[in-house]
Amino acid sequence: MQTLQFSELPISDYILKAVEEMGFTESTPIQTAAIPVVLSGRDVIGQAQTGTGKTAAFGIPAIEHVDADDRSTQVLILCPTRELALQVKEQITLLAKYKKGLLVTAIYGGESYERQFANLKRGTQIVVGTPGRIMDHIERKTLKLDNISMVILDEADEMLNMGFRDDIEQILSHVKEERQTVLFSATMSKEIMNITKKFQNNPEIIKVTKKEVTNTNIEQSFYAVKREAKFELMVRLIDVHDLQLMLVFCNTKSKVDEVVEELQANGYAAEGLHGDMRQAARNQVMNKFRNGNTKILVATDVAARGIDVSGVDAVINYDLPMDLEYYVHRIGRTGRAGKLGKAFLFITKRDRSRMRDLEQYTKAAIPQGKIPTGADLDKARADKFIDKIRENILDEDNQRYEAIVDQLKEEGYYTHQIVSALMRMQMGAARRSDFRDEDISDDARSSRGEKSKFGGREKSDRFSAGSRDKRRPADSGRVSEEGMTRLFINLGRKDNVSPNHIVGAIASEARIPGRVIGQIDMYDKFSFVEVPHRDVRKVIDGMRGKTINQREANIEVAK
Repeated sequence: MQTLQFSELPISDYILKAVEEMGFTESTPIQTAAIPVVLSGRDVIGQAQTGTGKTAAFGIPAIEHVDADDRSTQVLILCPTRELALQVKEQITLLAKYKKGLLVTAIYGGESYERQFANLKRGTQIVVGTPGRIMDHIERKTLKLDNISMVILDEADEMLNMGFRDDIEQILSHVKEERQTVLFSATMSKEIMNITKKFQNNPEIIKVTKKEVTNTNIEQSFYAVKREAKFELMVRLIDVHDLQLMLVFCNTKSKVDEVVEELQANGYAAEGLHGDMRQAARNQVMNKFRNGNTKILVATDVAARGIDVSGVDAVINYDLPMDLEYYVHRIGRTGRAGKLGKAFLFITKRDRSRMRDLEQYTKAAIPQGKIPTGADLDKARADKFIDKIRENILDEDNQRYEAIVDQLKEEGYYTHQIVSALMRMQMGAARRSDFRDEDISDDARSSRGEKSKFGGREKSDRFSAGSRDKRRPADSGRVSEEGMTRLFINLGRKDNVSPNHIVGAIASEARIPGRVIGQIDMYDKFSFVEVPHRDVRKVIDGMRGKTINQREANIEVAK
């Protein structure tokens, strides 16, 4: 598909100025095709894979659509997860930088209502949010839909997979019929088509296929890591691979600030880059990175657009990007000028399904890397120090220090004692870590050789001898994480239920943040899920009589 320069699209000068400042010049195929149609006011179905630049494809028309003098909410954007909602909000905010008076707010579970109440009360024309939290605000009458004239469903198929169909239909039924409805989805399932028939008016279908992605000069690897151990894994990789200059990518501004603070506290020369920074501060950070004073640059995808740096040893994907195209842009900043680059990708258990999407998108299998152990770390540091000694051992200037060594030997100290003390002084105390080697990995394969809890083929038919319900299987005896309770669900893989369905249903019906839901073990005919002790009653009561992926669910505390 032929693409256009942004300057050739029918967009306002203030949008064009913001786009150019973000480092974009040429629009992507979905942007070229969708922006003029959405601007015309027609309903649109955009079939595009994650990673094709669709946020700007609907974000630019949404900004153009808004009357900035009107303080009421005019555009509502639904996203499946808080991470995507935040990323969409950040990008639209940057695109709307030069449209005075326009406010964008993200509302999602896991954040205090008070802050969201305040943002909505002051008047925000574009609201981006997850279906569950949007429903909460509608019921509390803190989000008024009277003046909404444009609704956008981003990653609609993912929202349906997570069990948000009822919420989506209820939200759309609250909005006036004389509205524009724009839907983006990677697939066109029967459920998606039912939504479009019910809530769209003669939509124009825009379909964009992805192109093959290749990075032949980049050594890619992924690491299955617990979310709380990401920082520990990162510093181990930095030290073991002796990385000198690297880019670290996070999905949100708050995570950038958090990672930079931790790196600096541990003695690493790190700086952050994100959309809240003034241009002068951004320039200062980039200059420090280019001249080598800063070794680690931590950035969001949008803030890093247009950055052109060379000589980067590695790119660390601290978070898997919500937009898979960003992954390609990220890792393309290493492995230049004929040099081999490294790309590390951190995957938590909730990222595993999207990891498969990423491999399909890049048309390449990404191998799993070995997490460095504490012993690997000690050896790497020792080897580096030994090399440093070898470089200096023949230096003629060493002669003036030999008198000091002789003096200490005359005082009765042995040579190896002197050398050991000097080495400790030079190397310093090793960085202390609270993590044991086994605390870092979140591999789906346990040390007992069990199958992946997402993709295994365990067909256990064990029954609980003491159970009154003879169909009720015995728990495996696995100990729940501290503060968590293990619940039994009567649905499994053969019921076409996935972990995403379970998380979506519980988060929606029990009104708890999806992020607090713990490990999920899937079997053919049943499943187990961990939830915080405090939320057990909410989950059991909230799910009573409810369905998961259109199948009646029964949830109880695991025996």
